[in-house]
Amino acid sequence: MRIATYVHAGRRRCGVVEDTLVHPLPDGTSPLDAVGVRPTGPAVPLADVRLLSPLEPPSIRDFVAFEEHVEGVRRSVDGACGVPAAWYDAPASYFTNPCAVIGPYDDVPVPPGCRVLDFELEVAAVIGREGRDLTPGQARDHILGYTILNDWSARNLQSAEMKVGLGPCKGKDTATTLGPYLVTADELEGFRDREGFLRLALTAEVNGEVVGEDLLSNMSWTFEEMVAYASRGTRVRPGDVLGSGTCGNGGCLAELWGVRGGQDPPPLKPGDTVTLTVEGIGTVSNTVVAGAEPVPLPTGRRRARERP
Repeated sequence: MRIATYVHAGRRRCGVVEDTLVHPLPDGTSPLDAVGVRPTGPAVPLADVRLLSPLEPPSIRDFVAFEEHVEGVRRSVDGACGVPAAWYDAPASYFTNPCAVIGPYDDVPVPPGCRVLDFELEVAAVIGREGRDLTPGQARDHILGYTILNDWSARNLQSAEMKVGLGPCKGKDTATTLGPYLVTADELEGFRDREGFLRLALTAEVNGEVVGEDLLSNMSWTFEEMVAYASRGTRVRPGDVLGSGTCGNGGCLAELWGVRGGQDPPPLKPGDTVTLTVEGIGTVSNTVVAGAEPVPLPTGRRRARERP
């Protein structure tokens, strides 16, 4: 089942996509509750609707599950080589901004202060029901489906921020693409290999030129393992989004820069279009546009450290 959220004739709707048509579901239907709901009313051509993000997630955890990506980006962003030994201990993630989610074909503004804009090709699992302290086996029943995730990254901001020792902030805060649909997990079972990984082909293009190709099965942890880890000591909730992290072999420009020793291809600029395709899920395509200038702020004050 492919679930879409869209605008048609001025109304926001949820529907089921079949071929080139979207079948509207009853008003008020959430994409998280769409399974088993019967469509109502006439089908609408996909060409006549504006696709939105398939859901509005309460939280987004973004993992980093591809060794090849870690190797390339560390070299590009931090000047370091290899993969940290601690990376293999557990599937690391950070929380990113759910308020920055955009649709599969929306424009992407350059973040304020960004001079080095990049895309990141990922697949995300969407949680369908609440769970806590799950095993990987249990976690499979908590995954409703999957969607494409593009983790847009302001690399110059990210590089500066991470020297503080916390993680990315404004380097990842302006846009996260989700879409084009929420594809239910049963639709992708045929791609699952013997180790439990989904063997989906991933392709990244910039202005129609292929810059990256990989397989989702090159992840070092399955989605079920990442969901289990995310639920450790806390809850995963319906609508939570868990990104795979960026794939290797050109899943982002920074990885290529690290491998090639220079910014080839160059950072994204207004007018560039990034198109990401995931086998079994679909395609998202966003065009970069000019963004706002940063509002000036002072640097941190060095205090005399008076005491009461």
